[in-house]
Amino acid sequence: MSSISAASCESTPAIDGAEKKPLKACCACPETKKVRDACIIEKGEESCTGLIEAHKECMRALGFKI
Repeated sequence: MSSISAASCESTPAIDGAEKKPLKACCACPETKKVRDACIIEKGEESCTGLIEAHKECMRALGFKI
C-alpha cells in the first residue's frame, strides 16, 4: 500500500462558533491528492494505483461518493 498514514484522511475540526461550510472535492484530502498527482505526472497513472486508491479512500471517509 502507500506510505500515506490514515491520519491524513481525517478532517480538521471546525472552529467553535464558525459556520461550517460544505467541503468541496477539490479541497478534500490535500495530502493524498498532492502525492497522487505528483506520481501520475512523473510515472504515469498505471504506476500509481496504490496512491490513487488511497486518495479515493480518503475522499470516501469524508463522505464523497466516488
